[in-house]
Amino acid sequence: MTTLTPTSLKTLWYTRCPVPTGLGIAIQKGWLKNKFSEQDIEIKSIRESNSKDVRNSHFNHTLENSVRHGGSIPAIWAYSSGQKTKVIGLSWADEIQLLLTRYDTGIKNVSDLKGKRFGLPHNQDALIDFSRAQAIRGLENALKTVGLEVADLELVDTIRQDIVEAQQQQYLHQDGPATGLGDRNKQNASAEIVALLKGDVDAIFLKGAHAAQVAHDFALHTIIDIGSHPDPILRSNNGTPRTLTVDESFLLNYPEQAQTIVESVLEAEQWSHLHASDTHRYLAKECNSSEQWIHLAYGENAHLKLNTNFDETSVLALQDLSDFLYRWKFIPKQIDVKEWLAPEAYQNILK
Repeated sequence: MTTLTPTSLKTLWYTRCPVPTGLGIAIQKGWLKNKFSEQDIEIKSIRESNSKDVRNSHFNHTLENSVRHGGSIPAIWAYSSGQKTKVIGLSWADEIQLLLTRYDTGIKNVSDLKGKRFGLPHNQDALIDFSRAQAIRGLENALKTVGLEVADLELVDTIRQDIVEAQQQQYLHQDGPATGLGDRNKQNASAEIVALLKGDVDAIFLKGAHAAQVAHDFALHTIIDIGSHPDPILRSNNGTPRTLTVDESFLLNYPEQAQTIVESVLEAEQWSHLHASDTHRYLAKECNSSEQWIHLAYGENAHLKLNTNFDETSVLALQDLSDFLYRWKFIPKQIDVKEWLAPEAYQNILK
């Protein structure tokens, strides 16, 4: 019987979400590129590819010899859908997760949401509508704190067409420079924000630096920040924890390179812990935001929150999130998170 030997690795594809990750820092600093250049391996960005199929791998992880560090919902969906991937690290950076309303709705706390209209993203063309999933997750977790259920509210789908219509109406009725919804920042508002401002819904969910800026810019009332709840399971969502994943064939064929990835992530995180100001600037760039919103979203100690490991809390939270996604029919089948984990590369580094 002949055993096939894998060819030498020529290209490593990478992708990460616009959120705080060790991989993002390693890429920005050029460390990932340098480490693989020493092995005559080129690294390429999935999100910057000209190929739609390649770019889609950010969500469905179909591209061989690729690594992804980011939101867990797309990664869980890909694995549940049959894509053979492995988790080689979990990172947890607590962030604000806000239920927001206008001040004129009379909604002051979570209990006041009973019977109200909750706006949900509805991205029909998305491979996996992770924005919708994380909004329902944040809502459900918040409602648990007062003994309510999602069924106690009216869920209202918001679609991208709402943004187009609102902007068109704004432009039709303005003579001078763009104002209000026509401003540059407002043009990028998501459909649920537009629906909230128009009065079509009573409350929405947003998280991270984007949430901090939107809440400030539109003078919205924060009903609850479930991201600061003491129970980590109630804080678990798309970004808590975040998964560092590779395709299984890459891990089997190139275990040394997989370990190089983990080493790069851990080194970037250790550097971040010692360089607060520089890290905050990198995180602002990574999140397409400013340091002001990074501080509000992730705290003044955001540089200390970059930690990749296999902490038991992260594993339990990832399983709970996976069970939620199956219950709400975002993924086709239940998964056993522990079967998905591949901690060997991480453990080898600790030896």
